[in-house]
Amino acid sequence: VQLQASGGGLVQSGDALRLSCEAYGRSFRSYALAWFRQGPGKEREFVALISWNGGYTRYTDSVEGRFTISRDNAKNAVYLQMNSLKPDDTAVYYCAAPSGANYGGGYGPENYDFWGQGTLVTVSS
Repeated sequence: VQLQASGGGLVQSGDALRLSCEAYGRSFRSYALAWFRQGPGKEREFVALISWNGGYTRYTDSVEGRFTISRDNAKNAVYLQMNSLKPDDTAVYYCAAPSGANYGGGYGPENYDFWGQGTLVTVSS
């Protein structure tokens, strides 16, 4: 099983980026999917979560209204549209998927068994 994240880069404050994450090796269409991030010298933190059918989404307060998580179950993929980026958004972004009976994921990294390799987002001021 592999999660492959892409789309990071160097942008200026106020710019937008769209991250993508495609899963290979198994289907996650029955599971919630999430994005986490880890900034320099910081712990890995929850960013956004989307339910299996996209009907429920949840964001950390600092990105609410600026980021949008979405998914395409036909492509076994999850996306993160990031608008109005700020320097504080600078981090390595990871997509994550749970397994077993944990269909709903959760807000802590301990709830996830599969992780993408991370994609670096750098926002300059």
